[in-house]
Amino acid sequence: MLVHGTRTSSAIWDPQVTALARHGHPTVALDLPGHGTRSDERFTLEGALAAIDEAVARCAVPPLLVGLSLGGYVSLAYAGRHSDRVAGVVLAGCSTQTRGPVLRGYSRASTWVTRVLGTGRGTWHVVTDMLHALAGYSPLADLRRLHHLPVWLVNGRADPLRLEERRYLRARPGTTLTVVPRAGHDVNTHAPAAFNRVLLTALHELATAPAAVARVVLPQPTPVPLPAL
Repeated sequence: MLVHGTRTSSAIWDPQVTALARHGHPTVALDLPGHGTRSDERFTLEGALAAIDEAVARCAVPPLLVGLSLGGYVSLAYAGRHSDRVAGVVLAGCSTQTRGPVLRGYSRASTWVTRVLGTGRGTWHVVTDMLHALAGYSPLADLRRLHHLPVWLVNGRADPLRLEERRYLRARPGTTLTVVPRAGHDVNTHAPAAFNRVLLTALHELATAPAAVARVVLPQPTPVPLPAL
């Protein structure tokens, strides 16, 4: 199950949907409130969590939940509340807490783009909604709750939102980290083949892990073997 970032839609996942379907993995890419087919709605965290929950409820088995940027934060928030409903979580482009200088900088930038340049009107309100929704959210707190749920972090090497990767890894030992060279924030678009291989590896690990055996917790990130597409 694929969850997009701010001011995009489920369409960003087309390369992943195609690749995963080719390997026999049923895949769902959803639109969050305020985006895509739901652009007439206002974004709220609770609305985003409800959208994920509705999609998860339609799955025959607990899915691998994959989120990019805003989608990563809301996917982590969902897993923190409903870890029994998903098989694992892949978090891309969201390895920084949504508070302090990062949040203030994003808020100033969105205000400048809308008011000074006069661009983005009609869609940039979702940025304000997103900033308000995530202002008090702690991704580290939810990571610490995922004791037995597999977690993968994926970031482009040039992504400014990977500043706290190591803090994330300390918060949830055993988390797998992949940093993709020559990719920025939109890692699934900048390096689709590499990103797809991470997803296929995660799905393979989930399929082959003994159901009755807890996942081994490691103190450092585990290198990710990337299968050929």
